[in-house]
Amino acid sequence: MTATPPEAPRAKKVPEKLVIHGDERIDDYLWLNERGDPDVHAYLEAENAYTERRMSHTKDLQQTLFAEMKGRIKQDDTSAPVRIDDYFYYRRYRTGKEYPIYCRKRGSLEADEEILLDVNALAAGREFFNVRGFTVSPDHRMAAFAVDARGRRVFTLHFKELRSGNMLEDTIAGVTGNQEWANDNRTLFYTALDPDTLRWDKVYRRTLGEKASHLVYAEGDDTFSVDVSKSKSERYLFINAESTVSTEYRYLPTDEPRAGLKLFEGRVRDHEYHVEDGGDRFYIYTNWQAQNFRVMQTAPDRTARKDWNEVVPHREDVLIEGMEVFARYLVLEETREGLAAIRVIDRQTDKSHHVAFDEETFTAYTEDNYEYDSGSLRYGYESLTTPESVYDYEMASSEQRLVKRQEIPGGFDPARYRAERIFTRSRDGVRVPISLVYRKGMQRDGENPLLQYA
Repeated sequence: MTATPPEAPRAKKVPEKLVIHGDERIDDYLWLNERGDPDVHAYLEAENAYTERRMSHTKDLQQTLFAEMKGRIKQDDTSAPVRIDDYFYYRRYRTGKEYPIYCRKRGSLEADEEILLDVNALAAGREFFNVRGFTVSPDHRMAAFAVDARGRRVFTLHFKELRSGNMLEDTIAGVTGNQEWANDNRTLFYTALDPDTLRWDKVYRRTLGEKASHLVYAEGDDTFSVDVSKSKSERYLFINAESTVSTEYRYLPTDEPRAGLKLFEGRVRDHEYHVEDGGDRFYIYTNWQAQNFRVMQTAPDRTARKDWNEVVPHREDVLIEGMEVFARYLVLEETREGLAAIRVIDRQTDKSHHVAFDEETFTAYTEDNYEYDSGSLRYGYESLTTPESVYDYEMASSEQRLVKRQEIPGGFDPARYRAERIFTRSRDGVRVPISLVYRKGMQRDGENPLLQYA
């Protein structure tokens, strides 16, 4: 006899009239947005109980799938170390532990390890724990990091003295985990969020030892959000206000954290731009009169758009998606026919080249590059047959070194597979790239099953 399936819970209807741009509609379920309403909690609990009953016959399969997926993850793992000044920073994981351990070594990778923050210890006894934005001061003595122990993406800032291991009593609630240090090693700029919408809407400045934060910038347009960043040169702190189709930058010198903000270029609908410091000039990649973006430059005291000069022109067949500026080099992340490319431009000679990749289909992207005076570019690479990899690329000689490749437990052998790239035509005549991967030796007779992502 077949058991009768449980009946799904039904949310009550509470009609609410909404008028937007003169258009009136009735929303019967708007009440479900009220997080503190006991009826909302009761309904969610009923939905969870219903799901548990309906899926109860799959528990063994769930455990099998979970074990299989977990078996493909190397639990005892370490990130690629990142060099900042005389230190190598990295994260590592221990088998059976859920959270990272932040570490560093001084001088060389053979030096003694210094554990900066063990998130597993902080998370002990909690059902949820997330650390975001672990940020070390320029003198490497202090760290700021943000903690969310509830899962709502509302964080609290904490400070830790790295030499003594002591946590400061100062904490700052209602933050995002996006923060940057000024060059005085005591002042932190951070973004805060709206407690209801969770929009990143304000930037504050806090100096260690002071009890209050100072508002630096407030974004009044609820279609924009804000973030803070620091130039690779460490000379400027940027505040970026961004919407879906517009950006607006402000900046100040990191040596003068109490200086007033300067507007780089005012917001205009459908104008997106990104700014980086190049020492004697600013570089901007922008979609101003350039649908696929172009690169421009301007003097530090002439940031208005009318004063920008073109460095890399717009190209119909190449999309610029990112930019890194070093003392000697300009690096662009590009896409051509759906395939990633990394272009290196010598700022002194204007000569350029692309990083060479061997496979037909892949993705490549710049990684963390903190040192402005470096001639080495850290980039990431992966393909349908090559696990996630990290390389250091010497921009002068084009030599590269594999720093780390993700290990896949379970006997994965990339040599057993073939990846290729083909094109087809859409109904309107556009060439559409298709990446294929299959096991070598497969009979191409049209009878093979297909897993398709589009």
